[in-house]
Amino acid sequence: MQTRTAVLHAVGDPISVETLDLSAPRAGEVRVRIRAAGVCHSDWHLISGATQHPLPAALGHEGAGEVVAVGPGVTRLQVGDSVSLNWAPACGECFYCLHDSPCLCDAYLEPIWAGVMLDGTPRYALAGQPVYHYCGLGCFSDYVVVPVQSCVLLDPRVPASVAALIGCAVTTGVGAVLNTAQVRPGSSVAIFGAGGVGMSMVLGAKLAGAARIIVVDRVAQKGEFATSLGDPFRACRRRRHRRDSRADRRARGGLRVRGGGVSGGAGSVSGRGAPGRHDRAGGAGADGQQHQSAGGGVDASGETVKGSYYGSAHPPRDFPFLASLYLDGLLDLDSLITRTYRLEEINSAYTEMLAGSVVRSVVLFE
Repeated sequence: MQTRTAVLHAVGDPISVETLDLSAPRAGEVRVRIRAAGVCHSDWHLISGATQHPLPAALGHEGAGEVVAVGPGVTRLQVGDSVSLNWAPACGECFYCLHDSPCLCDAYLEPIWAGVMLDGTPRYALAGQPVYHYCGLGCFSDYVVVPVQSCVLLDPRVPASVAALIGCAVTTGVGAVLNTAQVRPGSSVAIFGAGGVGMSMVLGAKLAGAARIIVVDRVAQKGEFATSLGDPFRACRRRRHRRDSRADRRARGGLRVRGGGVSGGAGSVSGRGAPGRHDRAGGAGADGQQHQSAGGGVDASGETVKGSYYGSAHPPRDFPFLASLYLDGLLDLDSLITRTYRLEEINSAYTEMLAGSVVRSVVLFE
């Protein structure tokens, strides 16, 4: 069959929408009709060359849709199921999987970053030549074929736009707060970076019962958006803290200060528990990039620095949990979606993302 897909042919090129050939699902695979896909900065790393990946590549890794075909041996899913796509599938048998850290599973790491399925080949082709799947997905497309392990069954009442964000930004941000930093009720939390991941951290911190949430971002509009999410917290622009050397060092990123300041490109969180002095910080990443803080000098005050990859999540468990919180009105994920686009507007979507004028945008498919 054929499918419209957003494709990057070379580093620095604009994204083009191509009609690709899509093979039928093979053993252990499913075909998904994509209903929505989030516009995430991680895909931009391919365009800028910051992330090395085989090209041409079908972009998109934050998607949701409906199963329309299953390959041989697939019994866990059936046609008609609503799914959110998981870009970090796991084997369920390795050390990390057995120790409740499937997002660190190595079994699928090599094929995913090679842009292929588990048999070493892609399912997309253009004029007989392979087109590779970013994150093993490539879901800026009407249809995609993925391993069954990349699909997490969700309640069909969850809108596709929300289910797509659960597949990356929400799990990364809320997970960094609940799973990694383990923010406790009454804590003070500082969040650096107010994009889709950072704002998901805000929602996670509210859910955890944080008494004070401080959001730091260079873009004033994002600070104003943060305050619209409600108390208890205040949004801060970086320039407002010039007179406070400690806050300024935090905002510039990377320097640890009392309170556990960290900074990461995809968003970061630090929390101080109350009333003790045991501070925790987590840098959240969702793109395979290195998000670092200069954590040297941690001393007897009890400070810790933790890294968070994909929100330290267990996607088959956490995706449905986050969806249930949304359906129960406890996690306002609709508030994260600033704009929606058609697939043909994908370059405009990234232009606005880079300008900082949106929190999260979503491409909707008819």
